[in-house]
Parts: sequence; C-alpha cells; structure tokens
Amino acid sequence: MANRPLEGRLALVTGASRGIGAATALALGQAGAHVVLTARTAGGLEEVEDRIHAAGGTATIAPLDLAENDSIARLATAIAGRWKALDLLVLNAAMLGTLTPVPAIDGKEFAKLFTLNVTAQQAMLAAFDPMLRASDDARVVGLTSSVGQRPRAYWGAYGASKAALESLLLSYADEMKAISKVRVAIVDPGATATAMRARAYPGEDAATLQQPEDVAAAILRLVSEPFVTGFRLRVAGSARDQAEAV
Repeated sequence: MANRPLEGRLALVTGASRGIGAATALALGQAGAHVVLTARTAGGLEEVEDRIHAAGGTATIAPLDLAENDSIARLATAIAGRWKALDLLVLNAAMLGTLTPVPAIDGKEFAKLFTLNVTAQQAMLAAFDPMLRASDDARVVGLTSSVGQRPRAYWGAYGASKAALESLLLSYADEMKAISKVRVAIVDPGATATAMRARAYPGEDAATLQQPEDVAAAILRLVSEPFVTGFRLRVAGSARDQAEAV
C-alpha cells in the first residue's frame, strides 16, 4: 500500500491526453487508481492508457469534448453505470485563448473560453456530485493559474475564467464541509513545460521550467493524504517559481 496509496480507487482526469493531465493520470494509475481518461484526442488518450498499463495500472479512455452539448451528462451516465462511487476528480482541461488587451477580446472566443474553463467545470461538478458523495473519502482537484488571483496585462480573458473557476470550487468546498466527505483543492502548477505554456511564451527555454511530471507528483502527494477542504497548493518547482514565491 505504501507504493500504491490509491489502490481500489476510481479517478477521472480531464484533459488527460497530454501535459499535466497525462502526467497526473499516469501518476494516479501507478499509485493504484483505475483512471478514466477524457480529452478530445483519442490517439493521445490511447497513448496515455498504454503507458498506464505498461506501468502496471489500469485505465479507461473516454474521448469527448467537454464543451459539446450533453457530453458531460453522457460521460456521467456511462461511469455511473459501471461504478458506484468516484473517489478523485481532477479538473484539468482548459483553453488559453488569445492573449490580448481587454478591449480587443473577441466576444466569440471569450464565450468559447468560458464555456470550457468555467461552464463545463460546473457541469462536471453537478454531474459527478452524486458519485463523489457516494465515496467514503473523495477528492476534487481543480487546476488554476496565478493570473486568476493576480491579474496581468493581456491575460484578462484567461485570468477571468480561472478566477471564476476558483470561486466555483471554493463555494463547492464550503458547501461540502458539513454534508459529505468530499474535499476540494485548488492547484496552481506554476511555470511548467506544456504546450499551452509554449503558446503563451514562444521562444522560452523549457529547460528553465518544471516538467508536467513534477506537478503530477505534487498532486499525487496531495490526494494521498488528508487535507482541509478549500486547500490551495502552489507548485513552485522551477527556479522562476521559487524566485516568485520568495
């Protein structure tokens, strides 16, 4: 059990085809959880599933677009038809959008960004709330960004979506305190070498950044032990993050 603290647990990870989502899914699978992987790219999910199986874990893939009508409801129905409880929900899927001044934000893109980064996240909480409550010790982990709390020029759209997500998660955490064993945590990965980061900072040296596996290890440590619901974790693994944390 020491090496597999999540033995017998069911985990669901969104945005699991690459980056932090893929690394987290692999870490949870290695720790004993059966991991349900969701993302739009079936090929990427299959690769992560193969890696989990090769590491001695188990996984199920569910390719879908969280922003599509009824996709989340269909996912919840399928999972509830196979398992009684959900022990771990990792809300990782998100889109960056265009970094631009606030007056120049494109309305259609802004709506699309909020649909995935906020509306779909609330729909996930609503759809899986019964299965989370059915667990004897459930965890919800939402991935955020520093711009959700510390606004920055040109990051208004993405930052607003993360601020809204944090508010939703903390409200849910407060609601769960007295009525269930569902614990909620917010994780800010910090500067991590992902495709999204590369789009935001083209030309940045990825060697100066922490890797998705570093964030996944921090998430695994977090969910493997009790924590106070509403807990916020800043993963400061890179030299840049450590300097900012001082």
